[in-house]
Amino acid sequence: MTRHSKNCTASSVYSYHEKKKDAKTSGYGSLKLRYGKDGVKDFDCCSLSLHPCRNPVVTPDGILFDKESILEYIISKKNEINRKIKEYEKQCKKEQAEIEEIGEAEHRSRIEKFLKTEGAVASASQAAQGSSSRDTKNAASVSNMAAGKDKKLPSFWIPSLTPSSKETKLQKPDKTVFCPISGKPLKVKDLVDVNFTLADPEDKGLLDGRRDRYKCPVTGDILRNNITCAVLRPTGHVVTLDCVEKLVKKDMLHPITGAKLTDKDIIVLQRGGTGFSAANEQLSSVKARPVLQA
Repeated sequence: MTRHSKNCTASSVYSYHEKKKDAKTSGYGSLKLRYGKDGVKDFDCCSLSLHPCRNPVVTPDGILFDKESILEYIISKKNEINRKIKEYEKQCKKEQAEIEEIGEAEHRSRIEKFLKTEGAVASASQAAQGSSSRDTKNAASVSNMAAGKDKKLPSFWIPSLTPSSKETKLQKPDKTVFCPISGKPLKVKDLVDVNFTLADPEDKGLLDGRRDRYKCPVTGDILRNNITCAVLRPTGHVVTLDCVEKLVKKDMLHPITGAKLTDKDIIVLQRGGTGFSAANEQLSSVKARPVLQA
């Protein structure tokens, strides 16, 4: 039996289109969405602000940031780490003070127990015996007014006598600042300044963009989201990966300055957004919702 049309309601067949449509409007089941070109940032936009970079820098992993945005992020993370460290040190001092207080209390209790035992054994006078008998009577008494209990509140339900929950122990914070995109350790000294080469004014009119576009300073190719680019660390020039494979890696020399390069000096820049799976590894998003079970 063939599947009936989308708007047909006379058949008992529950088509795939109707199933997806009902699942989307019902509020149950997982939703999957494939990103389009407008759903992913451009290659020259900051990974934090998602705006075109005014002063671009790149990490060793090829993630592009605006210098102002990434420095603000690092400073805020360091301030947060310092705050957590102060709270952790305060907790350590409090625990140390509690340990010392418990030790002193145990020491005092041992001394008092020793003096009481020695006084009960060594006292020979009648006055000492009378005092010892009164202490023994008060200690053995079940009254809530004996042995100094009259100085305490006898009710358990009074707020000052109710037990309190223990505070959550803080773990020692890590002083490392991690990249917000890759999750790897990030340092200011590892950021490399990026030098984009502006396209010629006569070429800008032929492009479909509404802002300044960039080109490869060696081949002259216009840089787009579907073109893989690389940053040369010594100067920060952005060239196409074809230029790197065909020209740079042949002699490992900088194509503009002629300086010697190494593999670490070539940073592959992360691509921008396109609608093709060959250009992006993750183009789909999944949202988990409650599952309706019979």
